Amino acid sequence: MESLSYRPPQEPLEILHEDRDMCVVGKPSGLLSVPGRGPELSDSALSRLRERHPGAQAVHRLDLGTSGVLAMALHRQSEGILRRQFQDRRTGKVYLALVEGMMPEDRGRIDLPLVRDWPNRPRQKVCFRTGRPSLTLYETVRREEDVTLVRLFPHTGRSHQLRVHLASLGHPIVGDNLYGPDPSPSSRLMLHASQLGLFHPRSGKWLVFTAPCPFAPDIAPTDGEMLPPDE
Repeated sequence: MESLSYRPPQEPLEILHEDRDMCVVGKPSGLLSVPGRGPELSDSALSRLRERHPGAQAVHRLDLGTSGVLAMALHRQSEGILRRQFQDRRTGKVYLALVEGMMPEDRGRIDLPLVRDWPNRPRQKVCFRTGRPSLTLYETVRREEDVTLVRLFPHTGRSHQLRVHLASLGHPIVGDNLYGPDPSPSSRLMLHASQLGLFHPRSGKWLVFTAPCPFAPDIAPTDGEMLPPDE
């Protein structure tokens, strides 16, 4: 947890897609993906969905402060199929982030290995000796007075990958109290999982789900990076 007090938003969980095998929701910033330890951390996207689908299982997670597309399996068989897609990097992910400062490049590649910073948990850090390969592609969407809106394409799914990678460039995500200025003037982490592509666990069809970005509602979804991965 990045904060000692957990006050999850009380707005209803947005259902983006629902069938007999899976459900895709729009997680708000400030809500845990799965329950934490202790009754005070029991409220989460998964626990709320289980009120509707008792057999729901998480197959991936978003950080507490990150909003956006979150997929859940509705039974054990679909859980295994969906979870393997994330493990084998056969999903497509697109994020939007508002970062500090003016990003000079229109697009770029961040290839920095990451490892858990054990003395400063839950922080992660760049480490060329023991870090795991971590790759993020990015493109600048627009530059404003002192911030830049960027679109991010993570090719690996390390913990806090996007946050550490952007901070390593000197452009931490606005609202990131873990890797950016402390305290941040923003009320939330300006990171949003805008699109998720995956293969349906029953039909095998490639599907793309989109959640509008709360801090950039005018930005249209992208198509170029949401093609199914090669077999």
